[in-house]
Amino acid sequence: MDAPRENVEAELSEKVRIAANGRLVLPKALRDAAGIKGETELVLTFKDGQIRISTIADRVRRAQELFRTYVKQDFSSDDFLATRERD
Repeated sequence: MDAPRENVEAELSEKVRIAANGRLVLPKALRDAAGIKGETELVLTFKDGQIRISTIADRVRRAQELFRTYVKQDFSSDDFLATRERD
């Protein structure tokens, strides 16, 4: 899986149909914009009446950004994980 393209500012919108068995196809333009290639695990979240789809890589990136926001030391997430493993 590739990382999503940087600085994609245009909103993409596609109409899709849900099959009787609940399956849907993500259009290629949306897969490309999200960096989804081949078989990829996704996280679906229902919030505020919307279904949001994100990749595991995107969730990890966001968690790392939050970590950097709240940890004021020169301390990487790898350092944190190493510390937790020792505990």
